[in-house]
Amino acid sequence: MKIIKIISTIITLVLSTNTSAALVERLGGLAYYDTDADLTWLANANSANGMLSLPAANTWAGNLIVDGVGGWRLPDTLQPDSTCDYQSVDESSGFGCTGSEMGNMFYNVLGNNSGSLSNTGPFSNLFPTNFWSATKFEPLPGINDLAWSFNMGNGNQAWTVERNTMFVWAMQSGDVSAVPVPAALWLFASGLIGLISVAKRKTTHKSHS
Repeated sequence: MKIIKIISTIITLVLSTNTSAALVERLGGLAYYDTDADLTWLANANSANGMLSLPAANTWAGNLIVDGVGGWRLPDTLQPDSTCDYQSVDESSGFGCTGSEMGNMFYNVLGNNSGSLSNTGPFSNLFPTNFWSATKFEPLPGINDLAWSFNMGNGNQAWTVERNTMFVWAMQSGDVSAVPVPAALWLFASGLIGLISVAKRKTTHKSHS
């Protein structure tokens, strides 16, 4: 029983260590998992190799496979969002918008301030310009070709026409490595328990002989 308690303690410590950092490497460095927001972001913020219109960007993300992993999408933008510095009847925009997924990354995770991209973290090609959000801007009656974007250069959230071209940063909900890590730990623990059982049987056999 003591051995089992020790193994359980080790597993708990390892798992807590894995979740203590805000960004954890995934897919051999091709992606990073935000443990607080429970989101996985591609390490290369320009995996599309250029700017796309929003329809093309959504298609690209939906077909993307990275190291055998699919399910990628564009970030969402929360509306309404009380953290934004501009509020109107039909929109939350401007600076400080930490309710959106890109805004949370810019301000909370990377620690940037309004007006300046001073830290890109472990990400490459995180250009100081506009990136598409998957969320449509809907308040204007009769107009359905507008969507939200986020400027990674200054932290500004705004809406624009979907046919415009912008950069695209693919991400997805959850942890792409959520299953393999615990499975590996339990496999290790099972093997350790098996070795201990064999050792105990050998000791018992010697005491009876």
